[in-house]
Amino acid sequence: MPQINDIGIDLGTSNVIIYRKGQGIILREPCAVAVDQETRNILAFGSEAWRMIGRTPANIQVIRPLAQGEVIDFDLAGALLRYFVSQVTGRHRLSRPRAILATPTGVKEIEKKALVTTLFDAGVRRTQLLDKNIATALGAQMNFLSEYGCMLVDISAGGTDLAVLSNSTAAVVSSLRIGGDSFDDAVVRYLRRKYNLLVGERTAEEVKIALGSAIRRETLVSMDVTGRNLISGLPKVLTVDSDEIYEALIDAVNDLIEGVQMLIERTPPQLASDVFQDGVTLTGGAAQLYGLAEAISHVLNIPCHVADDPRDCTVLGCARVLEEPAQLRRLLNI
Repeated sequence: MPQINDIGIDLGTSNVIIYRKGQGIILREPCAVAVDQETRNILAFGSEAWRMIGRTPANIQVIRPLAQGEVIDFDLAGALLRYFVSQVTGRHRLSRPRAILATPTGVKEIEKKALVTTLFDAGVRRTQLLDKNIATALGAQMNFLSEYGCMLVDISAGGTDLAVLSNSTAAVVSSLRIGGDSFDDAVVRYLRRKYNLLVGERTAEEVKIALGSAIRRETLVSMDVTGRNLISGLPKVLTVDSDEIYEALIDAVNDLIEGVQMLIERTPPQLASDVFQDGVTLTGGAAQLYGLAEAISHVLNIPCHVADDPRDCTVLGCARVLEEPAQLRRLLNI
């Protein structure tokens, strides 16, 4: 009988990431499903679906089933999760693995039960749920298992989860509708407003990664951007620089910083004192925006740093529970 080790799953807004005990991360795929809107047939999942964006007929739509920490299309989310977990577990029904699933913040109890059923159908023997904030803090190696307080700001594609954690729980939580997608949208709006240039979301993401920043870069960086001229309707290539994209993103960055400040204001004084001493930990893919930690630290006058492997903190938190079950089992929502 083949050995199948237990797995940890991060069902994120932008990616599905699966960790296998003893092997590390074995799957990382975009959280995207290509659907024929006329027949509702699913055509592709993950990378294959993501490559279809902007390249398909009008009846084929690429949908991300999760947005801003919530499941917006549960049927597609379940199908996506079933597909990827089946790829990992295979068809060996006599050696089903156990799974730990980091649950997105906005998932309701009835949806959690349905996700457990979906994973069972995909070949998982038993699924245990782990709060996403707890999982992310574990993966970021944050010190919240004692009475000491620490603050997590997890900036994903669809939104930002904020939490002050202490004594193994999230004492104060909040969420913002600001994330990597918001930064992409800001780039799209800026190029349309200033240059009458329409670019797609994938191009906007490339510009954000290459040029985007929360503070002005010391050295100006530029790149060519291809889009459609809204006046002539023809393709156009335009050179934009990092100062311009900084201007495009600054409002969204300021809104994010304001959200961090509001959560600190709601935090009990003793925990707030711990946060001011220990600082803020940034996780999530969008936390890698150039200068974001420095911008938060400058405005709020508190230490701020980006965690190691910020994109993978959530799944690495699931991994820690798999690797240290005796010490961390109490964190699970069994």
